[in-house]
Amino acid sequence: MKTLLITRPIAEAVIDQARELFDVTVSETGALDEAAAEQALQSYDAILPTLGDLFSAQAFAGAAGNMRCKMLGNFGVGYNHIDVAAAKQAGVLVSNTPDVLTDATADIAMTLILATARRAGEGERLVRSGNWGGFGPKDLLGTHVTGKTVGIVGMGRIGQAIARRCHFGFGMNVVFYNRSAKTVDFPATQLPTLADTMGAADFVVVATPGGAATTHLIDSAALSAMKPSSIFVNISRGEVVDEPALVAALEAGQIAGAGLDVYENEPVVPDALKAMDHCVLLPHLGSATVETRQAMGQMALDNIIAWSNGNAPAQSV
Repeated sequence: MKTLLITRPIAEAVIDQARELFDVTVSETGALDEAAAEQALQSYDAILPTLGDLFSAQAFAGAAGNMRCKMLGNFGVGYNHIDVAAAKQAGVLVSNTPDVLTDATADIAMTLILATARRAGEGERLVRSGNWGGFGPKDLLGTHVTGKTVGIVGMGRIGQAIARRCHFGFGMNVVFYNRSAKTVDFPATQLPTLADTMGAADFVVVATPGGAATTHLIDSAALSAMKPSSIFVNISRGEVVDEPALVAALEAGQIAGAGLDVYENEPVVPDALKAMDHCVLLPHLGSATVETRQAMGQMALDNIIAWSNGNAPAQSV
């Protein structure tokens, strides 16, 4: 029986199915650092990793000569924590879990848009503090979402799902920036540059993949193109945003607020962001529904089962 390491506890139904087919170890010690990833590559036939497990080029190099693992069935659509080129060179297949988390992540984007615009975080803290004095005509005034312009950075599956919610649900005008030409089946205008999109929008939502190609795509220059009244939302990957540049823009009043679900050095969140009332900060909840996380686990396992049976995983990267 092949051995399988699941690096974090996932849905019990998925683990139960895995135990019927593999000799399963479920780690409960948190994300694998580089040394632990290297050891895992030498100890298991297949691994079901997730965000934070550092399967770097160095981990693959360290395991070379004693490599046992042949399959990484990643739990998550993003796989920037895995050096795919190094994996392929080592003869290790890599898969991910696209599609199943699109709606849940798009819903979190809308949560952040609404919560930041309507100052929901501040209001919730005020009520819990016991300091709310009742309704006041000028208290905690936010900004309208309906009818405004949203700028989507990255018009893939998730970006389109967000745009649809914005347009059909809130009557928003949609503009977007994408590295390649993109045709969509709802009203949206592709703008030629990132700066054009950032500048045209009342709400900017980043929905790009992570990785070297998008690291610090949102830098001080991109943020400076935004309106002082605009709100920035990131549900993609933390490293897509130059976090110190975002902090500086918020502190200077260069933009009106931010809603963030991801951070550059997770789980570390800068104290400056935590101190700002005009930021809504979530703990990477994009795919965090029972249904979505079970579907992600099932897809990751299905890819590993396909490999084990000698077939190509459906979601190979």
